[in-house]
Amino acid sequence: MSEQRVASRYAKSLLDLAEERGTLEQVKLDMDLFRKALEQNRDLRLLLRNPIVKSDKKLAILRAIFGGKVSEITEKFFSIVTQHKRESALEWVATEFQSQYDALRGMQVAQVTTAAPLAPELREQLNTIVRQQSGLQNVTLQESVDESLIGGFILRVGDRQLDESVRNSLRKLRNSFKENPYQHHIN
Repeated sequence: MSEQRVASRYAKSLLDLAEERGTLEQVKLDMDLFRKALEQNRDLRLLLRNPIVKSDKKLAILRAIFGGKVSEITEKFFSIVTQHKRESALEWVATEFQSQYDALRGMQVAQVTTAAPLAPELREQLNTIVRQQSGLQNVTLQESVDESLIGGFILRVGDRQLDESVRNSLRKLRNSFKENPYQHHIN
């Protein structure tokens, strides 16, 4: 089973349990803290993925870093995940938890990458597209700039991506030239 599917199931279980216990907002803050720690610490990400380091060592490290800083439910969650030797999925659990939390709250977060800062008209068009696709009215665009796109945009909503960048168009064109149907082979 892929790490993404495992992460999705673990995130759903954690979300449901936290909601049932009335601690959803605290667990959300815990997952935000965990996700930020992973983003800022490459060594921690590599440790969690490393199959040579035993699960109990990984749990001890997680407890040393997050003990007393996260809720009891989150600490027990880390323990369960490591007992099942799925700590490599933890990185995606935090991201998946955020997505499921947003969906529960009727929010949709979309990432848009453009070659230059978004013009207000394009921002509104993208908001409309995301609202129509998700069926949710509460949409947040996370904007980033990548000049290597040359022009256009890349829109990511959940696990779907729309790549309308000039860079992507040029790559497709280059690949189509490689597959020249007019080339004759002489034997």
